[in-house]
Parts: sequence; C-alpha cells; structure tokens
Amino acid sequence: MSSLLVLPQAQFFPVSCNLDRRLLSTKSSDIFRYGHFSKSLRHDDQLVHPEFTPKHVAIIMDGHRRWAKARGLPVQEGYKFITPNLMNICNVSTKLGIQVITAFAFSTENWNRSKEEVDFLMKMYEQLFEEFMRFGVRVSVIGGRSKLPITLQKGIELTEKATKGNEGLHLTMALNYGGKHDMLQATKSIASKVKDGLINLEDINNKLFEQELATKSAKPPDLVIRTGGEQRLSNFLLWELAYSELYFTKTLFPDFGEEAFKEAILSFQQRHRRFGGHTY
Repeated sequence: MSSLLVLPQAQFFPVSCNLDRRLLSTKSSDIFRYGHFSKSLRHDDQLVHPEFTPKHVAIIMDGHRRWAKARGLPVQEGYKFITPNLMNICNVSTKLGIQVITAFAFSTENWNRSKEEVDFLMKMYEQLFEEFMRFGVRVSVIGGRSKLPITLQKGIELTEKATKGNEGLHLTMALNYGGKHDMLQATKSIASKVKDGLINLEDINNKLFEQELATKSAKPPDLVIRTGGEQRLSNFLLWELAYSELYFTKTLFPDFGEEAFKEAILSFQQRHRRFGGHTY
C-alpha cells in the first residue's frame, strides 16, 4: 500500500511502506503540512538514514542562465555558484555517507553556446580545479580533454594527481562529455579489438562494454538529480543510468543548497528499487 507525497518544487513520487517508525507514530498533521514535509522535519538529519543513503549521486547542474536572466544579470553570474554549491554538496554528502558525486559540468553540445560564455566557463573551471586541489576530496574527470584549453587540461591533471590519495568522497566532473559519444567510442574500441583478434565476438558482454566507457567499471549512480525544472537526461551517462532513480526539481542550481539536496535524498529513500524484479 502506498500514498502520494508532494515534494517541494519537484515531481510526484510514490512513498514506500518502509518509512521511519517514528514517522508512523507521529501525528500526520505534524509530519505533513499541506502535502509537504514540515520545516522541522526537513531539517532533522536523523530522517536521512545512512543505511538507505545512495552511495553514488549524479547531478545535472542546470538553471544558471535562467537564474541570472531573471535578475537582470549577465549569464556568467549564475555560473559563479557552481564551485561553492558543489563544495557544499560534497560536505553534506560526506556527512550522509555518500561515496561518489558525478557532476555534469559541460556537455559535448555546450560548445554551441557563445564564445564569450564558453571562454568564461573554461576559465571558471580552471579556478574550480585549483580550489578543489586543496579541498580534501578525490577529484577525477571524464570526457574528451583534447578539445579543452591546454591550461585547463594541465589544471585537471595536477588536481587528479594531487587528490588521488584522498580518502572519502570522490568527485567526478564530466567535462566535454556526451553519453552517445562515449558509447560510440566504446563500440569502436571493441570492434577494433575483435578485428585485431584480441578478443572474440563471444567475449562481448556488459562487463566488457563497461570497461570501455569513460566511467570504466565504476558503480553506476543510484540517484540522478536534475535541477532547473527540465525532465530529461540530456545525453548524460546514458548507459550508466539504466536503473538509476530520477529526481527532477524546479530549483535552479544557484539556489540548490543543503535543504534541497537532502529533499532529493529523502525522496530516494522512499523509493522501492526492484531492478526489473519484484518482492511481492
């Protein structure tokens, strides 16, 4: 049996029956206020259960341009929130026991934007990696680096090397990344190996294919969050998100803070994941 929970600025999601027993013993008027979690409950860290916390969260950071335009500001002003908001998400994730954050920073299609905007983003990401080099989390990058500015390529290389030994949270930045391109390159690589006699056609399976992807054989995301109100994946981790839980929120990324992030985690904890099977 399930009920329907209305999440603030988000889609409707079914609530499973394994809610905290403390909630079941509390007056419904104290738990739900007009279909929303009450303010006090949203700020209660105890409601985010470590045992049900997603280990890998992917984030499509969207809404920077709309945030800036709504305030009569240059679009660049919206992008300035990427670094501080990502750092905040990393801090909260560490407290919640999340192990990996994968952030969609720049897609293969984003080159179609104005040169001024692209140049600003490239410079901004240089500064981002400089700051994350000293932030205390492990940082890595997926996507085609050869098209990125040389200075940014060097910054990425230095940051990956400097943070490689960091334990705890792993932040993966997807830069000049596209899911279709990644799958196409994986297919070409496997076809070439078959042609050269390195592997047989019968050797091709999911595991082999995943080893050829940019993410290699990393654990796929449990949850993908998209800010900004759009409800699509936009060519992000198309293979890896096959069984990921999806969470769409109207909150623009510059406004996406700790409370909004925790609401996404709470939504995930109320899902019943079956991976094609069933338990009833």
